[in-house]
Amino acid sequence: MTETIPVPFNELKPKVAAHRAAIDRAIARVLDRGWFILGPEVDAFEKELAAAMGARDAVSVGNGTDALILALEVKGIGPGDEVITSPMSAAFSALAISRLGATPVFGDVDPVTMNLDPSTIEALITPRTRGIMPVHLYGHPADMDPIMDIARRHKLIVVEDACQAHAARYKGHPVGSISGIAGLSFYPTKNLGGFGDGGAILVDDPGLAKKLRQLRNGGQSEKYKHDILGANSRLDDLQAAILRELLHTLDAETARRREIAERYFEAFRGLPLGLPEEQGYARAVYHLFVVRHARRPAFMAAMAARGVGTAIHYPVALHLQGAYASLGGKRGDRKVVERAADEIVSLPVYPELSDAQVGAVIAAVKEAVNA
Repeated sequence: MTETIPVPFNELKPKVAAHRAAIDRAIARVLDRGWFILGPEVDAFEKELAAAMGARDAVSVGNGTDALILALEVKGIGPGDEVITSPMSAAFSALAISRLGATPVFGDVDPVTMNLDPSTIEALITPRTRGIMPVHLYGHPADMDPIMDIARRHKLIVVEDACQAHAARYKGHPVGSISGIAGLSFYPTKNLGGFGDGGAILVDDPGLAKKLRQLRNGGQSEKYKHDILGANSRLDDLQAAILRELLHTLDAETARRREIAERYFEAFRGLPLGLPEEQGYARAVYHLFVVRHARRPAFMAAMAARGVGTAIHYPVALHLQGAYASLGGKRGDRKVVERAADEIVSLPVYPELSDAQVGAVIAAVKEAVNA
């Protein structure tokens, strides 16, 4: 075994150190102003975020799950409806549908991208189907054209779950702009991650943006006048100020993620390891770099022995989660995602990795792959 350099799977302290001066200035602005909720930092961040993501508007909220809930709600999803979505995602994607009293209906995934396979959608459409929510998983865009075509033909709404895909592009268009509405998360480990929870809805319809701002703030049209039932889901100004600073470096950090991914591709070709493939329609942003190994436990143990952290995103397909046992899903229903969930392994890909650490990951994989 070669000498190892420790490589945590993910580590936030280097990110804090790299941005510390700018973050301190941002926090000082808020503290000196004394305005902490729905203040000028939130207004400025929403404008800057929309411009950076190619959207007409952005409405910030408390977290990524709320972003999806409110996006679905403003598009008319409610009790008794069905929304077709991917079985490979964090459970919060499907839970957003469930929180509205609607039912998530799981397709299967493309074996290469792990995104919702458009060819599995139409067989799932029933008289209760009202929408489709593709997930741009791991920072790789879902194949949106066939999804949008199905939605048009069946008169379904489409909400994009872009929580892992800040600034990813589909055929040159930023994700979220294809359907006109998308949810983002600013959870700390995301490509654009704050230092707490946060989220936003990218939206191109001014009327929907106005209603979203009302919904996030208790349904108020003005202070103490609640015209509709709303939520309490507001991004605070401290997080908005921090995210404004981090937004300035998102392009550079995305480029670094793509550079690390390219080093992995070059090093791992020919190994007995399933690699992700960036499709011709996509510009992925590598929120995660996910490989596949037939003997995952042995591979992960060998990586750990060499000082390299790994993780699994996600070990249980959503149709097999206990929360959805009432839907009757069972093993064998979604063969592609079930096999993938048994094999996938996430490797370190965050932009603060040094070149030496990237080299250590490569060396460890080459030694561990035959474990």
